[in-house]
Amino acid sequence: MAKEHMKSWHVGDVTVTRIVELWDFQDNINMTMPEATAEEVIAMEWLHPHYATPDGRQRMNFQGFVVQAPGRVIVVDSCIGAGRQRDFDVFCDLPEGFLEDLESLGISRQDVDTVMCTHLHFDHVGWNTYKDPTTGEFKPTFPNARYLFGKTEYEAWQTTIRNDGHHTDTHLVECVDPIVELGLADFIEADHEIAPGIRCEPSHGHTPGHVHVRISSNGEDAVITGDLMHHPMQCAMPHRPATFDMDKESGRRTRMGFVQKYADSGVLVIGAHFAEPTAGHINTHGEGDVRFDGLRL
Repeated sequence: MAKEHMKSWHVGDVTVTRIVELWDFQDNINMTMPEATAEEVIAMEWLHPHYATPDGRQRMNFQGFVVQAPGRVIVVDSCIGAGRQRDFDVFCDLPEGFLEDLESLGISRQDVDTVMCTHLHFDHVGWNTYKDPTTGEFKPTFPNARYLFGKTEYEAWQTTIRNDGHHTDTHLVECVDPIVELGLADFIEADHEIAPGIRCEPSHGHTPGHVHVRISSNGEDAVITGDLMHHPMQCAMPHRPATFDMDKESGRRTRMGFVQKYADSGVLVIGAHFAEPTAGHINTHGEGDVRFDGLRL
């Protein structure tokens, strides 16, 4: 992906940088929120033009994040991966570029010490591995890293999800299983401390063990959402069900709790799939009027 789409945010001594693999993907809003309508999107003026098209379609990105903290280099959600075959054409055969973007930060793949997956959907684990052009094998992209998989999350995929008839497991075979087989995975609890001031917070619902990542440094705070929400409109309507939540009631409660906790808090919210501007604040603008105010840097 073109480097002009990279953007960094500073949270105390921590820097968070997005690396985008699919920029400005547009689709009907009910892709994300099955009960939402184009008319509702059009009526929410604050969504325009950054998060919605004039005809009420949603705009979103598929992206991963690099978190640089003192002495640490952490990848949070490694996106889709290049040259893969997935269930939808838009995700297939994506070009190389993720590692080049990483290197533009002065970071080699050997420098990454931790890969944190908020959950195990295909677009959050892709660059866990790369395909060796010589052997065709999938090998760890970040050979010196520990890969953090939620214990509850991993076990759910092993016991039920990958065999439920609705989810293919190609991405697990390519991007998760090789990591586990090589002993590079740590299976963590939902409140795991990744590094000093960087920890997981539970947000189950989208998947059984989904977590998001909270960052605190020098009096500044941020949170990377994972997929507890996909679009800023969900800040205004967290009670609405989400299409891709495996447990829709748990996902609804998680979103409502997240918005209640972080609204008017001053905490920088970095939306895992939010289009540009990806980071901003959840604010109330009057009774019953909650918005995501993106930082237009």
